[in-house]
Amino acid sequence: MSEFTSDDVPRANGMPRLGLGTWENTDPDACANAVETALETGYRHIDTAQAYGNEESVGRGLANADVDREDVFLATKVWIDHADHDGVIESTEESLNKLGVDYLDLLYIHWPGRTYDPEETLSALEELKAEGTIKHIGVSNFERRHIEEAQEIMDEPIFANQVEMHPFLQQRQLRSFMDETDIELVAYSPLARGDVFGDDVLGDIAADHDASEAQVALAWLREKGVTAIPKATSADHIVDNWESLGVELSDAELRRIDAIDTAERRVDPGFAPWNALPDQ
Repeated sequence: MSEFTSDDVPRANGMPRLGLGTWENTDPDACANAVETALETGYRHIDTAQAYGNEESVGRGLANADVDREDVFLATKVWIDHADHDGVIESTEESLNKLGVDYLDLLYIHWPGRTYDPEETLSALEELKAEGTIKHIGVSNFERRHIEEAQEIMDEPIFANQVEMHPFLQQRQLRSFMDETDIELVAYSPLARGDVFGDDVLGDIAADHDASEAQVALAWLREKGVTAIPKATSADHIVDNWESLGVELSDAELRRIDAIDTAERRVDPGFAPWNALPDQ
């Protein structure tokens, strides 16, 4: 049993800075078990999406865990095929039904593409928040220009922007901009889809702490004030990521990781905004 509890996790405006990601966890039983295990371990932040095809399994894990719903920060994402005004409303209702909950703590727009229309999409999110269906409005894979546009359109604040971030994609420019706002940065693929294992810098630091490279990467993100949602299926990996709460990096170690000079994406679809022209 871990020595850490949910009270040991730093929070950002109520959102735990360490959560469980569920991307590609499509086996129904494995996904439900992972969510239940994470919650029983101490996690209180669960992240899913319509596109993951596992909201029902996530909901089953939530129901099976001996944790009150109001103690869990639950987030999902509207897929870009449903980002029109009515699609946002209708697909969110479907997500609630699949998850077996009455409200969402955070609802993201998954990508600023395809049916995403700033005026229509964002107005639907504001309606959902006004009626109490969602507590916070989020965006995902948004670049600075998309965030600034959204801020001009909406009266409600953007709570979080979820992007890929890890030691090999440090998002320096975006982080600099985000630091000027009140928007939380949430990192998906914080372990670079497993590529943190075997890295020399992370490995050396991990050895000094008797820790794993994953724990070092998660500790680095925490020091940057970034929320991490590592995907894990097995109990061992869920607990290993959780134990990152005990890793405290020195200033010198943080500088070594900061000095990793790469910008390598693991998630790079053709429709991503960085692959499109600014007016697209």
